[in-house]
Amino acid sequence: RECPKEEARRRLRELDVADKFSRLPLPKASVLLPLVVRAGRLCLLLTLRAPQLRRSPGEVCFPGGKSEENDKDEIDTALREAKEEVGLPPEKVEVICRLVPGIDKMNHLVTPVVGFIEDTFQATPNPDEVSDVFVMPLEYFIRPLNYMALPYKTSSGYLTWMHCFTYHDHERNKSFKIWGLTAHFAVFLALVVFRTKPTFEVDYDLDNLISSAESKFMNLYASVNEKKKSNL
Repeated sequence: RECPKEEARRRLRELDVADKFSRLPLPKASVLLPLVVRAGRLCLLLTLRAPQLRRSPGEVCFPGGKSEENDKDEIDTALREAKEEVGLPPEKVEVICRLVPGIDKMNHLVTPVVGFIEDTFQATPNPDEVSDVFVMPLEYFIRPLNYMALPYKTSSGYLTWMHCFTYHDHERNKSFKIWGLTAHFAVFLALVVFRTKPTFEVDYDLDNLISSAESKFMNLYASVNEKKKSNL
């Protein structure tokens, strides 16, 4: 068998959307989904937002933020933000792909950028933005021990379900709640990598993952656009 990293790299590259959605007329943001291999298992690095932040204080998220004028593309944004937030040098990230974007509460087009980082990376969280950094198995996002689905209405009134995971880090005896767009991206990443049915319901066609994800996203984008027009 190929090692998990080789296999994951190959599967992710197959689903790279590159700049397919970059020209949509929404304000841009990016997040980095940092994959790391620990004890032969694929894991994800996540952050806990600082309690004093105005938006989503104390919530779990990926390193990331809004794009700035000097950013060449979504990858640039994700790498710059990861360096600012957790001290991850851009040259220490092996960028693999961009996955189907999401739209956040502020109607930003959020692009998930997936990259591998070394197991030796020691995060240095910027206390103004990040209060904690932790690593958890990617597999948890298809086989969770503690999961619930919450009904959720998007800013445009589109009714959907939101994944909500509670993960207990035994080494540090801390629990983290992962939900919203962060959970949405983590679930999709796990589906791409493991190609297996999760223990909970997802509204993707697992045999046509990329096309079902893209059409789901375009429905969401259309509903945001309709809402914008009706507000004019």
